[in-house]
Parts: sequence; C-alpha cells; structure tokens
Amino acid sequence: MQSLKEIMPAARNNISTQFIVLEKGRTTFEGGGTQNKTCLGLVADESASVHFQFRNEECEAFQPGDIVRLTNGIFSYNRNTHLVLRAGQRGKVDKVGEFTMAFVESPNTSEILWVPDPNNSAKYIQESVISPCSRIFPPMLQ
Repeated sequence: MQSLKEIMPAARNNISTQFIVLEKGRTTFEGGGTQNKTCLGLVADESASVHFQFRNEECEAFQPGDIVRLTNGIFSYNRNTHLVLRAGQRGKVDKVGEFTMAFVESPNTSEILWVPDPNNSAKYIQESVISPCSRIFPPMLQ
C-alpha cells in the first residue's frame, strides 16, 4: 500500500492505498442527466491529504469518518482540471472501518504543481506547492 504522500500523477490505475474521509462536497451531475453523479471529498492518511472524486453510488456510500481502501486507483486530472485521486473504471473502493485513523491535512498532494520529469517522460515530479492545504476544503480556524 502506498501512502498519499508517495502518489504522483499517472495515466494508469496502479494506486492502492487507505485513507479516512474528512469532508465531502455536494453532489453534481455531469452531462445534464442523473446517470453520472460525482462529488469531491477531502481524504487523508498519516502522510498527506488529497482530493478524492466519488462517482455515482460512491457519493452516498461513503461519509466523513469512514476509513476507505482504494485498490487500482488513479491520480490524474478530472474534467474540471482538478488533480484528484479516484477509483476510475478499473479501481475499487471499500469501506474498511470508521473514525480511528491518524491523519494530517498538509501537504495536500492535489495542491502541488506537477511537471513531467525531464529524465523520465513517464513520470512527474513536484515543481512547487500551490497551497499548503486544500483550497476547496479550507481548514477550519479554531
């Protein structure tokens, strides 16, 4: 299993990891119909956080506090040009627990500017940090 800090953008389903759902946004419908639902969430593990795109039945199946295992996921840009982790067509998400998992919200790997690696065109490297935390789900001030 990979930690969220270890993931990098790729065009293949090869990410297996486990995380806790911290927040979920509202559900939207793609293409004007009710067939393709999506909602964005903030998920985290002990190393980093990332934006996760839930699709269709996943939008209702997972709630904040759920611990989720992702198998064969993909970390890439969605249609709205946000860098998100998601199951994709070949991946799978399963709830494996609730509430008891250590996590951090920073760094958020979706808030990093990734560029092609000049030494390996199949990989990306971190160029700079866009924001230290999620701009979609800003941390609550205490």
